[in-house]
Amino acid sequence: MIIVPVKNGENIERALKKFKRKFERTGVVRELRARQQYDKPSVKKRLKMEHAVYVQKLRDAEE
Repeated sequence: MIIVPVKNGENIERALKKFKRKFERTGVVRELRARQQYDKPSVKKRLKMEHAVYVQKLRDAEE
């Protein structure tokens, strides 16, 4: 359960924005989408490696 503390007089839109941010960080939606279809372990491994290569290229370009 996600709990968002709201101060007295705080705007409801700001509280909703806090809730959405916390909800996104929990990864519920990402996990739900991942469970909607089956991915073979080899495909998962390949995607993970491609992502690692991409991140490494970004870090190399940053330096």
